[in-house]
Amino acid sequence: MISRWRRGSPAGDARWPPPSPACGSAARSSGAPRAIWRSGRVRGWAHDACRDARDRPLRGVTAGWYSSRRSARWPGSSGRSWVVLNAGTSARLAQLLLDQRDPLIKRWTALALQGVRGRSTEAELASQITDIFTALTATLRTVDTSDLRADDAAEVRAALADLSGTQARRGFTPSETASTVFSLKDAVLDGLDQGDPVALADFIAFSRFVDELALFTFETFAQTREELIVEQNHQLMELSTPVIKLWDGVLAVPLVGTLDSARSQVVMESLLQTLVDTGSAFAIIDITGVSAVDTQVAQHLLKTVMAARLMGAECVISGIRPQIAQTVVSLGIEFGDIVTKASLADALLHTLRASGSDVVRRRASR
Repeated sequence: MISRWRRGSPAGDARWPPPSPACGSAARSSGAPRAIWRSGRVRGWAHDACRDARDRPLRGVTAGWYSSRRSARWPGSSGRSWVVLNAGTSARLAQLLLDQRDPLIKRWTALALQGVRGRSTEAELASQITDIFTALTATLRTVDTSDLRADDAAEVRAALADLSGTQARRGFTPSETASTVFSLKDAVLDGLDQGDPVALADFIAFSRFVDELALFTFETFAQTREELIVEQNHQLMELSTPVIKLWDGVLAVPLVGTLDSARSQVVMESLLQTLVDTGSAFAIIDITGVSAVDTQVAQHLLKTVMAARLMGAECVISGIRPQIAQTVVSLGIEFGDIVTKASLADALLHTLRASGSDVVRRRASR
């Protein structure tokens, strides 16, 4: 029995108009799969196949491929069908790609260049496409079925991940990245025998397999972008919480903005590491740029001070404005024996005197 395409497949794509009723009747009477006479992605092949369906019935040709499909789940996507090519279809597709290797790579590169809009050079894109093409043909030539989840497809997955990762870091959009993979369909279609029903069935199978490749590329692209966002966020937090050496043995940590749990952890790690590297005995935490101080911010400050004390350093909190002082008192927050100062200059003067240094003011010479 010939299995039909699932919902959401090209056969049910409303963007592609179905052929005429007469053609559809001929295809159905000949036993051709509905995907062949309904799909518009084959650029007129459906009508050609319907026209000579009575002379060349397709049931025996395509039944093996359609029945080879099975359901599985893609990581992160629930209930989605996988495309699994049987050994015969994979072997024919691999031979087709290898026979047209150089012109096919050239057509694929030209089509992919149109999708990236000049954001990548032809040499760079051709190198990436060649790597994907080599891995893809190796996957299709496997003895068993061609399945993107299988270990045999690790090479093509790595090539696609390299493509999506590179383009994600260079600021490409997801559409530009996916179009690079999707353009393989048109490149293969241009060099295919459009009158061969076997080639028609193989191309439909290959088209759905390319869809799987594009979906994998999109998922790895999204994953890379998320990793980049996390990395950049961490770098921004490090830049926004610098540890500055004000004097010999005196460090300062100027804080600006909101102090949350993630940022306080970065502040603590940076301060403790700098205390170890410099051997400083004093650290000034300046909160002049902190918009508001609540119980959570106070807890973060107290944890940082306690961690610094465990390293043998004393901390001074500066930047206590009148508004912050009133808020701290109204919330009942107690800093205990931690020294607090109104300004960074007062905190620096306090630490200098505590370290044994004396500040002498001289009269300006006339």
